[in-house]
Amino acid sequence: MRSFELEFPTYLADQVIQLAYDPGIKPNEGGLPGLNVLKQVMGSINLFGLIAVVGALAVSAGVWAWGHHSGGHQAEANGKKGVLVSAGAALLLGAANGVVAFFSTLGTQVH
Repeated sequence: MRSFELEFPTYLADQVIQLAYDPGIKPNEGGLPGLNVLKQVMGSINLFGLIAVVGALAVSAGVWAWGHHSGGHQAEANGKKGVLVSAGAALLLGAANGVVAFFSTLGTQVH
């Protein structure tokens, strides 16, 4: 009876460590119905975001130009800020798939 008490905690600890190390859950493409529809919806949202960024960039560039030519330093600064934010948003929207794929792959290497 004494040997079982000494072995059981070690066995249990080994099982918990193994569970924490690899729970056995991996992304399963095609596991749920409607996955293709969800991909289309996400692609449409991404396209909508890119179109909105084009509009924001155009407005920001106009505010920048108007502020510069009218002497409105605050408007010029806000226009510059809007152009930079729009460019950053376009970069992130365009790179969304690559960024997610990169970090997902990086995450699979964590042990």
